[in-house]
Amino acid sequence: MAVPKALTVAGSDSGGGAGIQADLKTFSAFRVFGMSVITAVTAQNSVGVQGVYNLPPEFVGAQLESVLADFGADAVKVGMLSTAPIVAEVARRLGARGQAPIVLDPVMIAKSGDPLLEPAARDAGALAGMTVTTEAAMEEAARRILALGPRHVLVKGGHLPDRATDILWNGREFTRFAGEHLASPNTHGTGCTFSSAIAAGLARRQPLGDAIREAKAYVTAAIREGFQAGRGVGTLRHFVTGW
Repeated sequence: MAVPKALTVAGSDSGGGAGIQADLKTFSAFRVFGMSVITAVTAQNSVGVQGVYNLPPEFVGAQLESVLADFGADAVKVGMLSTAPIVAEVARRLGARGQAPIVLDPVMIAKSGDPLLEPAARDAGALAGMTVTTEAAMEEAARRILALGPRHVLVKGGHLPDRATDILWNGREFTRFAGEHLASPNTHGTGCTFSSAIAAGLARRQPLGDAIREAKAYVTAAIREGFQAGRGVGTLRHFVTGW
């Protein structure tokens, strides 16, 4: 039986809680063969980011070509791309390669080089050009982001005060994914884990709605069983049961 394959294109988190490291752990948890293309290397721990080294765009492209020419991919997760030239290189290479579904998890980087690990509402707000604090605003942000070109937009609701409802917009209808709101300090890598879990589901040929639903259940369980690995923000437990 063929083993599903998923590729992550993202930055390396030396602390192990987010980025490429979180993506590969998540793929393994879903019994999906994980491959990686590294766009940047960070000096990072649970307290913060001490440095970022962006790889040359041509070498990012060489990694993509090497992986896809041999293994191919049943789904691709794209995370931290760092610079406009890396964005252009990844877009060109993936565009030339074909039809695997792509899950894009936008990560904002400051001019200082530090990642802006903001809540999902701020990420959506930055792309949509608006403040996102309610479900109605989430819907409007989804409409605006869809106009930029994707086929689907998922706006996460973990920032909402009393619930964690995510909203999917496909240009015709909204679908809501309700979830438990967990007051946990162990949330480092949540966005990376969620998007790679969705990609893993798509690699397993799940319909998008089912992939999101299972990914949400997985992330909720991983947060609930999260733990303090260092002196700062706690991390998720990627190998959980019962989700």
